Amino acid sequence: MNKEIFLLNISGQDEPGLTSSLTGVLAQYGAKVLDIGQANIHDTLSLGILFEIASGKKSAAVLKDLLFRAYELGIKAKFKPISSDEYEKWVDLHGKDRYIITLLGEKLSAKQISAVTEVISDKKLNIDSIKRLTGRLSLVKEQEYPRSSIELSVRGEIADKTEFTEKFMQISRDLDVDIAFQEDNIYRRNRRLVCFDMDSTLIQTEVINELADLAGVGKQVAEITESAMQGEIDFNESFKRRMLLLKGLSEEVLHNVAINLPITKGARRLIDTLKRYGYKTAILSGGFTYFGHYLQKELGIDYVHANELEIKDGVLTGGYVGEIVDGNKKAEFLKEIAKKEGIAIDQTIAVGDGANDLPMLNLAGLGIAFHAKPKVKDNAQSSISSIGLDGVLYLLGYHDRHIDLIKPELSNDTVTT
Repeated sequence: MNKEIFLLNISGQDEPGLTSSLTGVLAQYGAKVLDIGQANIHDTLSLGILFEIASGKKSAAVLKDLLFRAYELGIKAKFKPISSDEYEKWVDLHGKDRYIITLLGEKLSAKQISAVTEVISDKKLNIDSIKRLTGRLSLVKEQEYPRSSIELSVRGEIADKTEFTEKFMQISRDLDVDIAFQEDNIYRRNRRLVCFDMDSTLIQTEVINELADLAGVGKQVAEITESAMQGEIDFNESFKRRMLLLKGLSEEVLHNVAINLPITKGARRLIDTLKRYGYKTAILSGGFTYFGHYLQKELGIDYVHANELEIKDGVLTGGYVGEIVDGNKKAEFLKEIAKKEGIAIDQTIAVGDGANDLPMLNLAGLGIAFHAKPKVKDNAQSSISSIGLDGVLYLLGYHDRHIDLIKPELSNDTVTT
């Protein structure tokens, strides 16, 4: 029996029961649905159904009945015949590589979206779908924490991924938008462990600089810290120098700093959501366990690995206990935790801002440079610079409706004890 293939496109005001009514007509004639997709923008429906039907009287009758049903429903219906060759070419695309491109910003403009999609078009890639991940924006009420994200599902072959991502990085710099590019594979959909740097990532300060200010050596320590974060001097050497400058600082000062740590915007929203969905979390920091453990208690972090200050008779000795946690040590801890939890490296995420975070950012399945130094952004897989730490959730593909089962945290809260 000869068959015909048609693409039915429906548009109009969305109402409950439209899809049921139209597929009911197809069912009456024994049509085989080859593909179906639906989108709803501002209560306007766009529905596509690719179906196969017996040639002759059946195909003519089903088209007629579909048009009549569309008229009754007050929607528009258009048909396009699809040849067997066209259909088979479409089927062959199924095996092509798939990628996810996520755009993040306080607001997204047509110029930003146009620039990204032009790169996709130049590489002859297909956009299969576009999804908005953030909630609807009010034009009347001012948002306390504006954020916008869309996700593009893309399919095709990319000969040079480095060149592709460099184009996105240039757009990001020129148009002030975050663009994340990921392979759409099983690991991307099944991340299980998220590891965070602490200073300037989970908290909006460099603790060692605060301690130095209180010890009266702020300028000297800040210069060493910045040089280390930029990758200009060895982290271990910088760490030892800074410790000596803090000699004599009282433990009471540490406590006062800890209870007033400024938690990064979006951090609570991110970690509460990760916990709800069964992720493990860790702090891997070149900072200090004293403060990491405060954050662990406050945020519900599973693991903390950082440097342990040596304290005798209630004051800092200028030394430390155990090994120095540098960039390579952070990467080792990431591997250890993943192994302990039975998690593949490709299922891990690392988030940080400094040069000493690069080893773990590059080791993880997804490395994210967060409000990072230029050198770190240029060498990380993805970056977030336009919104808070909860932007990580959009890179994981979560929509606000999945996130806001928990009340979002909108301000830079301090740790409470």
